[in-house]
Amino acid sequence: MSQQYLTVTALTRYLKRKFDADPYLERVFLTGEISNFRLRPNHQYFSLKDDGAKISAVMFKSAFDKVKFRPEEGMKVLIVGRISLYEASGNYQIYVEQMQPDGIGALYQAYEQLKAQLTKEGLFAAPKKPLPRFPKRIAILTSPSGAVIRDIITTVKRRYPIAQLVLFPTIVQGDKAAGDVVANIARVEAAGDFDTMIIGRGGGSIEDLWPFNEERVARAIFAAQTPVISSVGHETDTTIADLVADVRAATPTAAAELAVPVLSDELLKLKQQQARLEQAFRMQLQRKNERYQRVFGSYVFRQPERLYEAQTLKVDQLNQRLGQGLQQLLYTRERGYQQIDHRLRQVYPLARVQTGKQQNEFLRARLQQQILRLMENKQTAFANTVQALDLLSPLKIMGRGYTYTTKDEQVVKTAGALHPDDTVTIHFHDGAVKAVITEQVKEPE
Repeated sequence: MSQQYLTVTALTRYLKRKFDADPYLERVFLTGEISNFRLRPNHQYFSLKDDGAKISAVMFKSAFDKVKFRPEEGMKVLIVGRISLYEASGNYQIYVEQMQPDGIGALYQAYEQLKAQLTKEGLFAAPKKPLPRFPKRIAILTSPSGAVIRDIITTVKRRYPIAQLVLFPTIVQGDKAAGDVVANIARVEAAGDFDTMIIGRGGGSIEDLWPFNEERVARAIFAAQTPVISSVGHETDTTIADLVADVRAATPTAAAELAVPVLSDELLKLKQQQARLEQAFRMQLQRKNERYQRVFGSYVFRQPERLYEAQTLKVDQLNQRLGQGLQQLLYTRERGYQQIDHRLRQVYPLARVQTGKQQNEFLRARLQQQILRLMENKQTAFANTVQALDLLSPLKIMGRGYTYTTKDEQVVKTAGALHPDDTVTIHFHDGAVKAVITEQVKEPE
């Protein structure tokens, strides 16, 4: 009986069908530690392990976007998913649909992680913007139907009714709340004419307050140029928005009290300042009047000529000193002129000119003599050189019967350079002749 062999693909598909058809593997609840986790931009691939085993895990982007915390290596988690087999590698793995920390709530874990991250970045410790003391326009970001807006309106009207309140209806709970808060903050910043911004909502669970713990809301509040008062939850509730805001208020009423002063108190202060100013002005006027009376009774106004008596005497003294100084200067300059005239007479230039002329004539005569002597020496040296050159001239040597021979315009220096039938030129002092070599005669040794 022949055996039927399966292909690897057929066997893998059979096993995958077994995994997918098993109702117990369609929804599995697992607990374990995260291993080999690295945050990726799309789908997440990691392992889930305990002391005895390990399983590969895949979490698609749509499911991972719903996770409220950031998974980390070694973190113990609770996972809900389905078991299937990946045909390409033959490995079985769990496709994660839900994930939350084991032993601590996911929202609280996410809150602590974001809080640590923003603390490290310095958002909480950054300098806070001061609240304006007398705001003209206040932006309020809250639900239009809640008790928060009523408390704020009531408190502001009671304390500082001249301030204008502008409500930006905002979703403060649910998945759309964070995006709506960020959008309204951008609207307030774009308007650019608000002195203060109040962001508020009532109390609730951490799930209800979660939009105010999201990173984009915290960064929008931090980046706002308008001072922000955060009034989210009750006094015991602390959100990320409270920590990053410029001022935190425990209740909406407290937020309104922080945003505006009490108008009656400010008017009373103005009246007190006005009274102090009037009193100070009267005191100043009284002191000025007393000083005027003292000055008016001075001798300067009774006998004004005494005011410049000392100056008149000083002018006379200065005029006298000026005359004496001019006379002394004139006498000094006259003496200097006489000394210069005497020195000039001693160095009269006519005699120096005559002496210079005589010296010039003497030097000219010596120069001519030196030139003639130099010319004679040069002529004698030239004649001697010509005579020496003439004695060394080749033509003079050839005149005594010497010749030189060339072959192809090259001087022949040895007999060995010539061969029979070579044509040579023999040069004499009065011309040259052509000759043909007929025989080479060797010199006897």
